[in-house]
Amino acid sequence: MPASGTAGGAGSGGNRPIRRYPEAIGFLGGAIMVKRVLVTGSAGRIGRAVVAELLVRGHMVVGYDLRPTPGLPDANNIVGSLLNADLLARAMAGVDSLVHLAAAPDDSHFPPADDNNFESELLPSNVLGSYRVMDAARRVGVRNIILASTGQVIDGHLDDRNTPITAGMPYRPRYLYACTKVFLEMLGRVYAEQHAMRVLAVRLGWCPRDAKQIAEIAADPESQDVYLSPGDAGRFFAAAVEADPAARPRWAVVYCTSLPRQQLLYDLEPAQKWLGWRPAEQWPTGAE
Repeated sequence: MPASGTAGGAGSGGNRPIRRYPEAIGFLGGAIMVKRVLVTGSAGRIGRAVVAELLVRGHMVVGYDLRPTPGLPDANNIVGSLLNADLLARAMAGVDSLVHLAAAPDDSHFPPADDNNFESELLPSNVLGSYRVMDAARRVGVRNIILASTGQVIDGHLDDRNTPITAGMPYRPRYLYACTKVFLEMLGRVYAEQHAMRVLAVRLGWCPRDAKQIAEIAADPESQDVYLSPGDAGRFFAAAVEADPAARPRWAVVYCTSLPRQQLLYDLEPAQKWLGWRPAEQWPTGAE
């Protein structure tokens, strides 16, 4: 999602109890409470799954993307760029939680090539855009932030078979896209520590966007072990929205994948501990 964003000012919603879900029981008297949630990158593969899951659970969702988000009313469907700081701030009015998914999706060339997309796409979207998202959240007063990072930030450990990989292991990014996600995680940490926010960085597995990526996963057993289905992704982010932010550290990192086919490569225990979330699906469920 190059240099993207979305903003939309819709009225704030009150809290009312809705039905319980086993993977994330709300923190007010054990009942799930309605949240107003801004989802950036809401029209993407994972974004659509997150929006759908939040809506099913009764939450009020504002989508922010370069194109309209299916399933949202016009008032909550904001089309705009991540570089538009004023639009971002208006989109966050009355928001309880921010789910920041929007990003330029990956390196245009890997292995490295002279014509990479770092300056044209990764830098404006994933670095400057992420800064503007976090600073808008600071200015508006959003206190629960969930940032979409990637398992690519520790890719080198997979090469060395240092598994399962935990959140405390040092960064070993794959390439330039992964470097922008290291920046995102550290940006979240700075804002958590300096501005009293609760920031959760989630290192996502591989949720394929098209038939080519599906074929790549089908041909590689290791990729199947880091596969992330849209359904598991949607339930993860809903759990992160509904869980008590005070129950986890002010800044924390967790992994999110579906169930492995052969070997657990990422440590999923912190997501269960802090969010009550467990994956329910396995490759190839949901890939099509």
